[in-house]
Amino acid sequence: AVIYTFNETANEFESASRVSAEPEGIKIIPQPSVNDDHPRSDGIGVRSINRRQRTISYEEPDIEVHPFHAKQGVRAVCCFPLIVVKQVVGVLYIYLREKRSFSRLELLMLENFVNQAAMAIYHTRRLANMQRDLERKEDEINRLHRASMLISSRLRLEETLESILQLAMEMTNAHYGIFRLLDRSGQNLITRAFVGNDMQRPQLETLPVETNSVMGLVARNRQPLLISDLQDATWANIYYPLDAGFRMRSELAVPLINASGGLEGVLNIESPEPRAFDENSSHMLQSLATYAVTAIQEVRLLDALQEIARQIFALSYKDVITHLVNIACELLNASGSAIWVIQDTNLVLEAASGGYRHDEKIPIMGSLTGMAILNREPVFTNNVQTDPRFLRQDLAEAQNWEHALIVPIITNDTDRPLGAFSVYSTTNDSGRFSESEWDKKVLTFLSHYAVLALQFEQKQQDLQLAQEQRSVAETFAAVGDIASNLLHHLNNKVGTIPVRVQSIQDKYALALEKDPYLSNNLQEIERCAMEAMQTVRINLSHLRPIHLEPVYVAARVMEAIKSSELPKNVKVQVEALEYLPVVLAGGQSLTFVFSNLLMNASDAMKGEGVILIKGYPQPKWVEITVSDSGPGIPPEIHGRIFELNFSGRSGNRIGKLGFGLWWVKTLMTRLGGSITIESDGKSGTTFRLRLPRLEVPA
Repeated sequence: AVIYTFNETANEFESASRVSAEPEGIKIIPQPSVNDDHPRSDGIGVRSINRRQRTISYEEPDIEVHPFHAKQGVRAVCCFPLIVVKQVVGVLYIYLREKRSFSRLELLMLENFVNQAAMAIYHTRRLANMQRDLERKEDEINRLHRASMLISSRLRLEETLESILQLAMEMTNAHYGIFRLLDRSGQNLITRAFVGNDMQRPQLETLPVETNSVMGLVARNRQPLLISDLQDATWANIYYPLDAGFRMRSELAVPLINASGGLEGVLNIESPEPRAFDENSSHMLQSLATYAVTAIQEVRLLDALQEIARQIFALSYKDVITHLVNIACELLNASGSAIWVIQDTNLVLEAASGGYRHDEKIPIMGSLTGMAILNREPVFTNNVQTDPRFLRQDLAEAQNWEHALIVPIITNDTDRPLGAFSVYSTTNDSGRFSESEWDKKVLTFLSHYAVLALQFEQKQQDLQLAQEQRSVAETFAAVGDIASNLLHHLNNKVGTIPVRVQSIQDKYALALEKDPYLSNNLQEIERCAMEAMQTVRINLSHLRPIHLEPVYVAARVMEAIKSSELPKNVKVQVEALEYLPVVLAGGQSLTFVFSNLLMNASDAMKGEGVILIKGYPQPKWVEITVSDSGPGIPPEIHGRIFELNFSGRSGNRIGKLGFGLWWVKTLMTRLGGSITIESDGKSGTTFRLRLPRLEVPA
């Protein structure tokens, strides 16, 4: 009796599996070697397999006993296929040296034995396959663990990718492999790492995504592609060899898809052997691709954060937040991004990458961006073009935006929101923010840097204000002494003019009656001298130290409106001033500030228009805005408008020194406050004043 196992997939007998047995006392000479009685392609074994039933030689006239066994005196042979679940796992040959037929009992016994033998072979084979699979999986797990260790080791990205390629080649017996990553434009695949055996002329140039190549096809479809034979007509025309000196036969390429669903690039391996890769190779390579994507995203994020950390204290506030919105677009595959800051009940645009205009405002209540601030958590929408909470659907349509992700910008110390950070993607972008927590975490992390930038800018402004206040205080202390001395000398000189005029009028009364011209001139000299002294006293009084005291803003505004004597066609409106808390200021100086701003606004409107004065209480400050309906002030001169030597549009007024807005800014600084200007140069101007609130003991 002889058993051979059979590989149905390869359609061949396995020679090394041969086992045999002979009755006791019978010795076969010579002893058969492994291949002596190997089944013939047209023998009884193949016939039994094809029929899926037993075959007996004496029942088939055209069957001859195998030559090897014929020499041993075999007269007949019976062959049984060993079948389990319709799968042939082997054949059993029974040889007779006697000239007789197999009995019915023998055939029944053999049928029973065949079933047991088939099950034994089937289970043994399955067990062996399972053992091999376990060993292979264990090896794959160990290699994948090495891949994860590579990422945590913080190597350069190229080194990490090269190490992953080495692992891929070891696990698949590939000849070489390559990583091509998508550039910022999303149009080209750039070589970032490659490894290979005996490479001579590697072709590493940029590969357009739309090119007719395997990697381009994978990038466009974003699906793995397993090619068993590159010589097939389907693939021969688009095959693009990594090395011009080789012609590969098998190729396996998988896309690199990030956590947002966006394409990062393509991982490709090749082999000179046909059918070198299988589905298991594809699954393994996809696992390695996931590790590669993690490495790419981590390196990109770390590089971006390092760059921001270097810039946040070196660049201007505007440059930092502009850089933040650009980085957000790059890291999250977004088409637009914006940073908003809270101002009263609105959100004001600080920086944007997209179609927004600088200083654009949206309300907090009722807006999608405002919802993130009110809820203090990220907000997502699938379609900003149809979402009624997104208040710029015209912009969404113009920019082709679809998805939006918004996170609040919150201080860590007070849990107080400062604004919001938003990103937008188009219908063509690969990233879908709702599918991954990665986007929320990255944007939230970037919002922390926005907090740092905002807080650092505020501290810089506070420091600058403190320095200005100290400098102004020191300057005015010196100027106050000079002013007192100047006023004393003016009193001595100019103050005698009215006295001398009166003496002339008394002594030469008759002559003056006869000469009206002389009389009128003396009266004018007297009047001018007295007005000059009054003007000097009023203006120089502002040079003396200011006594800070509790002041009601509303009262000072009303006093300024009354004293300004504005033209009848200039209307002044006030809002929410009576609800403002008490501020710490100088009453007379504050009246002077509002009076100057009112007259400045009247000049800007050419004596006709509306001035709105509105108050906003803040935790530590009181803000007051003075807005006019004039033509506005061009943004390019906002930085010079408060300079002493700036030539404004208003002329000198009677009784004023003509220092204009410089004087207003100086007084606000001395009061411990500040003043800024807001205008687009087209429709009106707003001056925003800040004054410290009076601290009330708890």
